[in-house]
Amino acid sequence: MKYYTYLLLLVLLSACDQPVSLSAQALTFEYSEDGVWVKENDERIFFYQQKTKSQNGEYPRANYVHPLYGLDGTVLTEDFPEDHLHHRGIFWTWHQVLIGDKRIGDAWTCENISWDVYEVGGKQEDSTLYTKTHWKSPNWTDEQGEPQPFLAEETSIKIHSATENYRVLDFKISLLALVPDLKIGGSEDVKGYGGFSVRMKLPEDLKFTSTNGAVTAQTEAVEAGPWMDMSGSLAADGGSAGIVVMAHPDNPSPVDQWILRTKNSMQNPVYPGQEPVLVSDKESTVLRYRLVVYQGEITEQEVNNLYKKTK
Repeated sequence: MKYYTYLLLLVLLSACDQPVSLSAQALTFEYSEDGVWVKENDERIFFYQQKTKSQNGEYPRANYVHPLYGLDGTVLTEDFPEDHLHHRGIFWTWHQVLIGDKRIGDAWTCENISWDVYEVGGKQEDSTLYTKTHWKSPNWTDEQGEPQPFLAEETSIKIHSATENYRVLDFKISLLALVPDLKIGGSEDVKGYGGFSVRMKLPEDLKFTSTNGAVTAQTEAVEAGPWMDMSGSLAADGGSAGIVVMAHPDNPSPVDQWILRTKNSMQNPVYPGQEPVLVSDKESTVLRYRLVVYQGEITEQEVNNLYKKTK
């Protein structure tokens, strides 16, 4: 394994790009055959899975984040959970992947889709991990039967310095079709789940809160605000901790539909829903999400302020 350490001295930070206080941030990007560990002051923040992994050859997946750590070092996410073996940490993918009328795979369940992460690296100047990925399928090949990329993805994860009680991670996912008439869509039932998802550990006292207060999980999507706070006894000592997911206001609609689960599942700001949408081969579809990983309690005012700084 080879190690690249970047000492980032943050002297002047804009409110838009950096929602936390001025401080020195020592980020470490540690590269291995499987992916990249991102650390701050030798404390693990998350691992980006570059290489395809599977469970005994089943549910092969790559291009996602797991584990994600809380500020006290607790692992907050799950991979290959028994109830849904295809779920994986922080991931972004869809059930429906079509070229014209041809269904070429189910990226959500890891069927007939592969992720070729051909470039990954951290940059000192903006404390960001960058990745480039080609989506492929055995159902989309050249004349020799070799899978050909049909979607180019470029994703960045900006890592903000931790404050006393929270850390911010900004995800920017850009999708560009490499073939005409490429479409993606969520589940084909009324739930319509798909897109950016968080498979987190689910304590018995898990609760959801959004802009108008407490939210009750339902089978179908819940209409709420553009952010969702998911909290409970997630800290190492049994204390309170949580994750806030924010959908950027510039995202294509919807930005206020949420699939929420208290047991055995993931949390998802739904995009695009049940009906597939076209992915342009000329201009990238850009999806942006902010995660706020916090310890103890976080106030609605703090969350609203952090959301405003995504704009």
